[in-house]
Amino acid sequence: MAITEEHRRIRRRKSSSRIDRISDLPDSILCHILSFLPTKSSVGTAILARRWRFLWAYVTTLDFHCQNQEIIHRVMLQRRAHTLITFRLDYDTPCSSYQLETWIAFATARSVERLDLYLQEQDSSDLGDLPPCLFTCKTLVELRLDTCGVVPLNGAVCLPRLKKLRLIFVQYEADESLPEMLAGCPVLEELEIELFDDMVCCDVSSPTVKRLTLNFINERNGGRAERLEINTPALEYLLINDYFFDHIKCGVLTSLVEADISLENDCEILYLRPLLRFFDKLCNVKCLKVTISNFGEVIDPLTSALTTSFRNLTKLKLDADCRFLSKFLKAADNLETLILYRHIMKSCEEIRGWMEPPQQVPTCLSSHLRIVKFAYLHGKKHEFEIIRYLLRNARVLEMMEISYSIVCLDSDAKVEILEKITRFQRGSTSCEVAFVRSIRS
Repeated sequence: MAITEEHRRIRRRKSSSRIDRISDLPDSILCHILSFLPTKSSVGTAILARRWRFLWAYVTTLDFHCQNQEIIHRVMLQRRAHTLITFRLDYDTPCSSYQLETWIAFATARSVERLDLYLQEQDSSDLGDLPPCLFTCKTLVELRLDTCGVVPLNGAVCLPRLKKLRLIFVQYEADESLPEMLAGCPVLEELEIELFDDMVCCDVSSPTVKRLTLNFINERNGGRAERLEINTPALEYLLINDYFFDHIKCGVLTSLVEADISLENDCEILYLRPLLRFFDKLCNVKCLKVTISNFGEVIDPLTSALTTSFRNLTKLKLDADCRFLSKFLKAADNLETLILYRHIMKSCEEIRGWMEPPQQVPTCLSSHLRIVKFAYLHGKKHEFEIIRYLLRNARVLEMMEISYSIVCLDSDAKVEILEKITRFQRGSTSCEVAFVRSIRS
């Protein structure tokens, strides 16, 4: 009797383990789950059971990745949902302007909220102007355009709900096309631009933008602007990756909290005044990353002329000639975290070497600096000088983390370096020095 009852319990457990609990969920939840899948995978669930046969047709997301036109059209025709929240298309073969307009019109007619178009093998100029329906879509909240058409001039723009805009390798009928488009986005908060062609003037003006990314140096070898104008008074985050700019006009940035500035010099003659004025605009930031490369002979006049006081700066990431370090230590009284990257660690021994700030120890070292991180120690003389200076003068330092390269340092050199650093005098009795292996050279 006991054995029979035990067998029944086992059978019940096996039976319950075979229950399809997912299919017991409401259609609305199943459709929501399917919305996180690429459309190809979503449609593939039709073979699971009769109930799943047309469930994909009610999903409010279409996500096509390298599908041919015939499949895309078939899916569009069989959709049964009246609205479309997200339309994402990554297309890897050339298409016509008519085809692009058809896809955009399909999405905007169904009250699309997020539209993401990337035409991999396409020349934007071949597609002509983007269709007017795109610029008057009142439901659009996020828009990403990558290599897919031309932004026209003097076209009606009314995007009352658009908050995120990414313009990657699109073309503009004229330089004025960009500010005209931005003027029609009254609640825009995030903007990213990568240029396809050169522009005489890149004018970025918006009273509402809080995050701005201008990436003019990238692996796709895009365009650049001769003049850059930024008028974004509500800006909180700024990223600029560009060649040194002779002409930049920047409005007030009193709301700016974080900035990531990467500048590369490709000119024989540099005019420092625009760069100095620009750094003055960054005076209120709390977190700053600065990457400056190939400035050569102008490093001394540049650092000498840089007088900006960064009174709110608490975190600095610096990838530049080590003479900038001395300048920033004196200019940022409240600095708490300092992260030093490749150029600091490899650059200036051959030029002049690390120069300690004269006379008085910077205020940040005596009262605020708590964390220091070095990236990719190579065992150079000026590296040890910088580490010794910071350890000796940082009175409240809690942690110094040093990463070393397993490519540049053999085991014997590593041990010798670590022993040398551990013998350095420390101004903070609570400071810990940590050594971290890095796989990068």
